[in-house]
Amino acid sequence: MSLGAIDPALLLAALLVAATPILLAAIGELVAERAGVLNLGVEGMMITGAICGFAAAVETGSPALGFLAAAAGGGRWRCSLPG
Repeated sequence: MSLGAIDPALLLAALLVAATPILLAAIGELVAERAGVLNLGVEGMMITGAICGFAAAVETGSPALGFLAAAAGGGRWRCSLPG
C-alpha cells in the first residue's frame, strides 16, 4: 500500500493517540448510561476541563493544580447543565 510520504506506522500511532481521550469519554458515558443516566454533554465537559486545566497549569506552573482545575472545570460544567 502506497501512502506517499506518510509512514503507516506513524499514522497508526497518531490515530491511537488522538482517539484515546474520545475512547475514555465513550467508556465513561457507556457506564453512566448502563446506570440509567443520560449525559449528552461529555464532549463539552472534556473541552471545558481541558481549557480550565491548561489555564491553571500555565498560570501556576503546577501540573497538579492544572489537573485539579480540569476536574473542577469539567465537574462544574456538568453541575450547571439543566436537568
